[in-house]
Amino acid sequence: MTELAFHFGAPDKLAYACRLLRKAVGSGARVVVVADADAVARLDTDLWGVSPTDFVPHCADDAAPAVQNRSPALLTSSADTLAHPYQVLVNLADSVPQGFERFERVIEVVSTDPADRDLARGRWRFYTEQGYTIARHDLALKRTD
Repeated sequence: MTELAFHFGAPDKLAYACRLLRKAVGSGARVVVVADADAVARLDTDLWGVSPTDFVPHCADDAAPAVQNRSPALLTSSADTLAHPYQVLVNLADSVPQGFERFERVIEVVSTDPADRDLARGRWRFYTEQGYTIARHDLALKRTD
């Protein structure tokens, strides 16, 4: 069964996703990020500047199939028609991604915005109604600011 985790309290979802992708790709995982089209475009740009010494190899879903096959991170607005195997799905979207159950692990990133938290509660409810156990990670407890 798919492992589910909610990462709550991200002050900036895209910045957090960049760090999460750097860590996941660095560990050898193949990752899909689902977000709306604007967030995909911003994340694509942000990943080029994660840090001066790090590069997170990635592509968007409009890249050539050969590029997608070699990229450990794929940015898309829909995960339901992926042709290549990925282990991890990172959800930055407002709804539960179709086909989420095909992944070994799903990570839901939730910001501090009240509307985003409300949408996340709906996704949490959906997953629990389907019988999934969810790991909770409160990012506010990890910050040292």
